[in-house]
Amino acid sequence: MKSFVVSALKYRPTSFEEVVGQESITKTLQNSLDSNQLAQALLFCGPRGVGKTSCARILAKKINSATTAEDGDYSFNIFELDAASNNSVEDIRKINDQVRIPPQVGSHKIYIIDEAHMLSANAFNAFLKTLEEPPKHVIFILATTEKNKIIPTVLSRCQVYDFKRIAVQDIQKYLEKIAIDRGLVFEENALYLIAQKAEGALRDALSIFDRMVSFTQGNLSAVAVAENLNVLDYQTYANLGEMIFKNDIPGILTAYDGLLQRGIDSLEFLSGLGGHFRNLMLAKDPSTLNLMEVGSSIKETYSKDTTSLSPSYLLDAISLINQCEIGYKNCKNRRVHLELCLMQLASLHFNGEKKKGT
Repeated sequence: MKSFVVSALKYRPTSFEEVVGQESITKTLQNSLDSNQLAQALLFCGPRGVGKTSCARILAKKINSATTAEDGDYSFNIFELDAASNNSVEDIRKINDQVRIPPQVGSHKIYIIDEAHMLSANAFNAFLKTLEEPPKHVIFILATTEKNKIIPTVLSRCQVYDFKRIAVQDIQKYLEKIAIDRGLVFEENALYLIAQKAEGALRDALSIFDRMVSFTQGNLSAVAVAENLNVLDYQTYANLGEMIFKNDIPGILTAYDGLLQRGIDSLEFLSGLGGHFRNLMLAKDPSTLNLMEVGSSIKETYSKDTTSLSPSYLLDAISLINQCEIGYKNCKNRRVHLELCLMQLASLHFNGEKKKGT
């Protein structure tokens, strides 16, 4: 059987231009290289799967090529250490001894220490002196998902770069690019659901994307992806919204029961319903349309759906959902609590009049 290369590895960025969603950081690093003002100790921190290690590797390759031949092989100048499994004082002492030896080729030796927060307190202390006054030919790049676990004395010796979660739209566009490259059939909303499920981590998005491609056999539809991920797509909320606007309480309760039978988490459903009404409010005005983290085709649909709805109704509906979400965890009978919210939504502004007590 032919070996399969996962998308997270196949499409790992090899240049700063390919890094998704971290433009401010990549631009700063590139400018530091161009002006020869790169610090000797850098700390990359942020959530998982947002490009910390990738940026460290790209920077490590660029450091030597910026001062010497562009096509040179400097792989022997780059050392990667996984602090999760090499976190003892002895491991750091080995680095302290190695950094004294200058590189045989190129101008710098680069040490990438991944999961730096896993170093023991004694290992951190053994590292302090070298980190504060490293040899001129050495650059340290520390990467961590938990900046709060890095001791202050190390933080003060590093130039800190805070990586952010990647926006849903940026992940969606990147997945679309990969899908086109692989010749896959896809729906825009299917990629949006994958991007949303990844919660800002591109690596997670690529992992989910590979799984969905296998599940759908290369035909990524929103319905199939939503079913496999056990999430609700736009159409589900749109159908439920239509029942709410028609004051169809029996239909709403039946539809909600069907979602529970599918195993949908009630709190996630409530959060998604609030997001749906928020999008309807944003679609009322062209100036707020870009605040919606959905595809362009769905934005158009939201614009059509919101035409007959008044801003005051949408505001009351969002407020009602928000109050329901606040009280959800303190309620014993949560199903009745949420069903009451749905019935109240269907009764809001009935016959064009705001109901008392809402």
